[in-house]
Amino acid sequence: MPTISVDKYALYEALGQKFTKEEFEDLCFEFGIELDEDTEEDERPAGVPPELKIEIPANRYDMLCFEGIQLMLNIFREKSPIPNYRLAEPKDGKLQTLTIKSDTQKVRPYAAAAILRNITFTQQSYESFISLQDKLHMNLARQRTLVAIGTHDLDTVQGPFVYDALPPNDINFIPLNQQKSMTGAELMEFYEKDKHLGKYLHIIRDAPVYPVMLDANDVVLSMPPIINGEHSKISPKTKNVFIDLTATDETKLEIVTNMMVTMFSMYCAEPFTVEPVKVIYEHDEKRSRTFPDLTPKVIEAEVDYLRSCTGLDETPERICQLLTKMAYAAKPSSKDKNLIEVSVPPTRADVLHQCDVMEDLAICYGYNNLPRSTPHRSATIGAAMPIQKLADIVRFEAAFAGWTEVLPLILCSFDENYTYLNRKDDGKAVRLANPKTAEYQVVRTSLLPGLLKTIRENKGKALPIRIFECSDVAFKDESAECKARNQRNFAACFCGKTSGFEEVHGLLDRQLLMLRTAFLTHEEALQGKSIDFQVVQEPSKQDGYWIEETNEPTFFHGHAASIYIRLDGKPQKIGQFGILDPTVLEAFDIRYPVSALEFNLEVFL
Repeated sequence: MPTISVDKYALYEALGQKFTKEEFEDLCFEFGIELDEDTEEDERPAGVPPELKIEIPANRYDMLCFEGIQLMLNIFREKSPIPNYRLAEPKDGKLQTLTIKSDTQKVRPYAAAAILRNITFTQQSYESFISLQDKLHMNLARQRTLVAIGTHDLDTVQGPFVYDALPPNDINFIPLNQQKSMTGAELMEFYEKDKHLGKYLHIIRDAPVYPVMLDANDVVLSMPPIINGEHSKISPKTKNVFIDLTATDETKLEIVTNMMVTMFSMYCAEPFTVEPVKVIYEHDEKRSRTFPDLTPKVIEAEVDYLRSCTGLDETPERICQLLTKMAYAAKPSSKDKNLIEVSVPPTRADVLHQCDVMEDLAICYGYNNLPRSTPHRSATIGAAMPIQKLADIVRFEAAFAGWTEVLPLILCSFDENYTYLNRKDDGKAVRLANPKTAEYQVVRTSLLPGLLKTIRENKGKALPIRIFECSDVAFKDESAECKARNQRNFAACFCGKTSGFEEVHGLLDRQLLMLRTAFLTHEEALQGKSIDFQVVQEPSKQDGYWIEETNEPTFFHGHAASIYIRLDGKPQKIGQFGILDPTVLEAFDIRYPVSALEFNLEVFL
């Protein structure tokens, strides 16, 4: 959850009460947020007020700034009325326009704009305004990939405005807080090593054109999502703010626009008013519209549903009254006595369904005040799943035999899963669409990479090293509802000055003995050509397991075996074990021989 730091004294003044730490913690708890830290007792520079660090739910974008926190807490405490956000057109009736050119479809296709007219900033509110942009960029906008916000001094530029996409060398302007004019290409090179802006360059670096916001005189306001221009820089003295937003996601664009204008419209000469801007899509007239849309969303909530979930027995009128504490305007429906109509303000983008209204109703009433009752009967009986019981048996036996359990991560790199093990990509691995690092690219299809990495990180420890893991691997499966399936495997590795083949072989025998699976020495299991292990039921043949030599490239040639099992007359291959090939050890930076074992545990269910 995001943590917001606010001036303690300023917040208490806005709330109209001086709280003790315990009182404010109780207020936060009742509302559904959490006081993380009070810096009153900490050392700080002279003249710097103490701060309250408050944890905000990730979906409460309206509380990512001082203004939102104090407003919602005052409404919750019934100290402030619910704001009436409204659009205020210019006196001459002529709206500013933002025209979106067709080339923007190649890079960031959507845009919006709005104006805060006759706004009065203090140093504190100005810093909060900038901070809100950063918080929205980090959270909802996903590091500016979905939405980027630009704020400008409207008095330094002239409409109508244009959102275009141009070749990098055709863009030329002075970036924010710089003195030298740069082209788009020069700007990308200049900010390459910048700690703050460098992480955003990849968003448009490889695009054939870069997005750019222009005024009527072709003055560059910004090159989203990287940086604004110095020409239209805002300051605490700015009176009219032009907000431009570009996006790759229309829904997020709408939410971010509403958050920016509603939170700071309270500082306008006419509080809670926003001047709209007409956004014109040059290539698609159907998309053209006026931003922002501050019309409350209406949700119908069933009274019976609200009562059954909360245990309350309140009238619809009383429920509507309670909901005002969470900034809702609600009234009983005229068409159905079991419905109430809830007007959701534009600040509450988190409200999508009547279950959200139900949750807020419980907060309004007070979770500690909800009636308590004991269910007459339980809906379910908790019990371990069969595969978990089986896994515990195997884990305990391995531990009793002197092996140490490890728990590596389920994600690994593609190379670790395939290349390092001398295996070809069979297309069965579940790949991450947006891996953050090269170490977490796929969901493992084998437990061996994790065990070998554990040995690598502990190669300074005394030998031998005996480790095992009993956990899930995953495979693509088109027949499954989620297009993938888990499989519980058991794997073990022995690392020492000798190969330790007999160690893993002994562990295999012990595990299968505990699973009541006999080792077959019958001539049928040891001789003859390789069996095609499609499941063919042969009731006349004895159940059990046997091993056959294999030439898997993961293992040293001539020192590996496949594990076969026959259960209820159905033979199948369940795993393999052997001495790992030297190239595998070299890939994992292991200097001593390693023997490994891995088999599928689910066949024993």
